[in-house]
Amino acid sequence: MGVIVCKDGFSMSVQASARHYCTPKNNEGPYCEVEVGMPSSREVLLMPYVEDATRPTESIYGWVPSNVVWDVITKRGGYVSGELPPLFYGDHHVKKEV
Repeated sequence: MGVIVCKDGFSMSVQASARHYCTPKNNEGPYCEVEVGMPSSREVLLMPYVEDATRPTESIYGWVPSNVVWDVITKRGGYVSGELPPLFYGDHHVKKEV
């Protein structure tokens, strides 16, 4: 798990484990909520989850629903590099490595 780089150049850290702000709080997943950190620019879809709204590119976003992560990735044209934790998205379990 680590930094996801989207097609338009936007990047964000997407993490999930027993040590992160995620659900379930374990090391296996699939996760319905994950921790997002340090996006390369302010992303309106993530703002409801930000710890410090005055520093959106230097903050952690806790318990971000996996569908919001996918919405950000889709909005940004998909992703070209990085690895996502196993996500629960609707009726699907998704783990994609690029």
